[in-house]
Amino acid sequence: MEKLALLGGPVSKFPDKPMGDLFRWPIISKEDEEGVLDVVRNNRFSRFDITEKFQDQYAAWQGNKYAIAYCNGTMALTAAMFAIGLGVGDEIICPTKTYWGSVSQAINFGASAVFCNINEMLSMDPDDLERCITPRTKAIMVVHYYSYPADMDRIMEIANKHNLYVLEDCSHAHGATYKGRKVGTFGHVAAMSMMSFKSFAAGELGMLTTDDRTIYERAMAFGHYERNNSAYITETEDLKQYSHIALGGVKGRANQVSSVLALGQLKYYDERTKEIRKAMNYFWDLIEDLPGIRPIRVDESTGSHMGGWYEPHGAYHPEELGGLSVNRFAEAIRAQGFANCWDGGNFCLHTHPFFKNFDFYNLGKPSRIAFNDRDVREDDIYLKPSESRWCFSVPWLKKFDKEWIEAYANVYRTVIENHEQLLDADRKQQQGGRWYGTDNA
Repeated sequence: MEKLALLGGPVSKFPDKPMGDLFRWPIISKEDEEGVLDVVRNNRFSRFDITEKFQDQYAAWQGNKYAIAYCNGTMALTAAMFAIGLGVGDEIICPTKTYWGSVSQAINFGASAVFCNINEMLSMDPDDLERCITPRTKAIMVVHYYSYPADMDRIMEIANKHNLYVLEDCSHAHGATYKGRKVGTFGHVAAMSMMSFKSFAAGELGMLTTDDRTIYERAMAFGHYERNNSAYITETEDLKQYSHIALGGVKGRANQVSSVLALGQLKYYDERTKEIRKAMNYFWDLIEDLPGIRPIRVDESTGSHMGGWYEPHGAYHPEELGGLSVNRFAEAIRAQGFANCWDGGNFCLHTHPFFKNFDFYNLGKPSRIAFNDRDVREDDIYLKPSESRWCFSVPWLKKFDKEWIEAYANVYRTVIENHEQLLDADRKQQQGGRWYGTDNA
């Protein structure tokens, strides 16, 4: 038995050498810096030439016909909703555990968000998907959450059966593959964030990709105008007359500083993320035998992989560790020597007041149901399983360094193998009138 650091024991041992670039991200090269300086010195911020070059290269890399850059991922996702014609009274299905920007914009179009459960991989659960479909359903927003590619075979089968649009939020999963094919190429349109902390990090940027010309032109018309879109809206006749105004009433043009950075990231992205995957898989190989935790990762022998493995997490099963709460577990990990272990991930969206009572239109009723003939909030009762999907973060390793990876894996092993100490301490605290509890929220 090794006394845990949280209870007064020593912290875990780490290599007696610098960790180097183990966590450094993004990697900005001299070439990137020179490109940024060129934009600054020549006042090219609001032009479109560098952005257009990036769009063309990204579309080719992604495997789509068209790509449009936006100022951020939320704008790209909003444009995707406009592009498919999401409108008043429509419903759009989204997994409940994701970042709010995946679906909150639905109220901008008078549509209702309907939430689907997640499975153990924190991914949209196809077994729950058809429950969410009604005559008002227009689209499914698939989120490849924490880089894990969703089950696109089953999701597309259900979508095609019900004649629904599929939008893919790839903000966590740039370059990830599902059975040999990049995520973002299965649905009708994909959108993603490229902000500074993503695996594809380009400052503050968003991207939309599609193979559908009408979707592409509608998306271009939504948040771009005149100099950015008049040359691209060529086949959708009713849009040509609007080329001097952004149809969303918003300005979504990318800043070319971000476009320069994005070109540099794209150039080396596959090479860099291959090493990330090597490091992360080795980390999980070392501890996947432990009770109470499961790696959120794919079987790469199937042709799937996790791209840049953004924000790696594990699934947590408190019943295998005597009911030890995930927040207490994460607290012990932090004390033992890894300061960035946190519990929970994003909250379940259906539990947030925004999706319960926010009145965006000042109509005296929640905007989520303002234009619907049913109260979709009543279906939130089916989402209890998702509220009990516990998870925790692990090191996001950017380099394969065997010694450091083994040291971090040992932190998790030490806590799990000695978790009874935490349970004993909790029982003593309870007897003294103070109680940590087993609430895993």
